[in-house]
Amino acid sequence: MSGNRSIRITGGVLLAIAAVAVFGPWLSPHGFASVDYENILASPSLADMRFFGTDEHGRDLFVRTMMGVRVTLLVAIVASFVSLVIGVAYGAIAGYVGGRLDAAMMRFVDTLYALPFIFFVILLMGIFERNFLLIFVAIGAINWLDMARIVRGQTLSLREREFVEAARLTGVSTMRIVFRHIAPNLVGIVIVYVTLTIPQAILVESFLSYLGLGVQEPQTSLGTLVEAGVDLMESASWTLLLPAAVLALILMCFNFLGDGLRDKFDARHSQ
Repeated sequence: MSGNRSIRITGGVLLAIAAVAVFGPWLSPHGFASVDYENILASPSLADMRFFGTDEHGRDLFVRTMMGVRVTLLVAIVASFVSLVIGVAYGAIAGYVGGRLDAAMMRFVDTLYALPFIFFVILLMGIFERNFLLIFVAIGAINWLDMARIVRGQTLSLREREFVEAARLTGVSTMRIVFRHIAPNLVGIVIVYVTLTIPQAILVESFLSYLGLGVQEPQTSLGTLVEAGVDLMESASWTLLLPAAVLALILMCFNFLGDGLRDKFDARHSQ
């Protein structure tokens, strides 16, 4: 029951955050990029609906934080989807075929692990310039490696099961066995791992934005807001603490959601 309760609570909090991020900026009287030089670094106030105060340009921080939540979640979810598709296909094929092909495919994964991620991102930025879609590629290109290893390990045990052997004896092709018989039996562990991958992708995006390699103005993300708030921490602490608190809440919810799903998955298999 504790797992189910954790799933319900954290899932509800994440849905509430997503709803506020979608509808909050529309309901606010302050624009996303509207500059108000008379209210520069105004502290949070309910009277004029500046719930998070303003930044160094007089822009409403609540609206910008909610827009940052949109961008951060979008980057994390799309990057996780990219890693899911590549990782499941790569790991399932390597685990099912086995032999020399499996060894070669996993050595390629080990080689990619050895590459410094930040160097890879800087290289992409230098070649293709700072493209917003490039963030999806950069994060997804590194996250699928873990997914491939986990899926390969599960596939190694599934390929000896009776239903796979029966499909093989009836002449079903390798690709059909992988995607019609093995992949559906990986759904549980894959869902659990994706919920734990999303926080990792959020942290990577926030780190890149903090370094100035991620989302660029006029767009914003939670990492960009935290980076801007660090410089104003002494004079306007809310510009750092409030976006950082939203970021921490999202990360905590995804981690608890992943733990709850993992407990539920383990309990089901132990029965």
